[in-house]
Amino acid sequence: MPAQQTLPVAVGTAAGREQGSEREPSKPVITGGHYDVDCRLEDPDGIVLYKEMKKQYDSFTFTASRNGTYKFCFSNEFSTFTHKTVYFDFQVGEDPPLFPSENRVTALTQMESACVSIHEALKSVIDYQTHFRLREAQGRSRAEDLNTRVAYWSIGEAIILLVVSIGQVFLLKSFFSDKRTTTTRVGS
Repeated sequence: MPAQQTLPVAVGTAAGREQGSEREPSKPVITGGHYDVDCRLEDPDGIVLYKEMKKQYDSFTFTASRNGTYKFCFSNEFSTFTHKTVYFDFQVGEDPPLFPSENRVTALTQMESACVSIHEALKSVIDYQTHFRLREAQGRSRAEDLNTRVAYWSIGEAIILLVVSIGQVFLLKSFFSDKRTTTTRVGS
């Protein structure tokens, strides 16, 4: 997100299907400045449901009260020159059951219970992968920034070394050059 700009994100609800279901958006700031950004959530009527200023990481849960388009606005207006990268994750409701008859009164078969446990383990692996990818993106950004700074510092040192070397050559040359003084006589 560029400096001093607002980025709106619109999320709609399907008629009757998602109304009343819980939503959990999270928004860690990956790169830029002090890793903070403003966030605002508006319902379809324009009523502000959530507003936070200069947050680095935030996660909240809300229930959609009606169908329509909900707007998430991320703002970087307080930053004068720093661009920011924001990861936005939006989870709607609970996952549907793996088996249509999972909520039945009878016990699951051994195969069904193994599938359910594998499914739950894979969901946690996905969460870990997302977390580590975000951390890797932050680390990569810091490393690239550090690499840029080191490169500029090295270029500056090379220029200073070149100027000092040229200065020393001229200084040593002036020590060993024979200066002739010329005298002129004015007629007597």
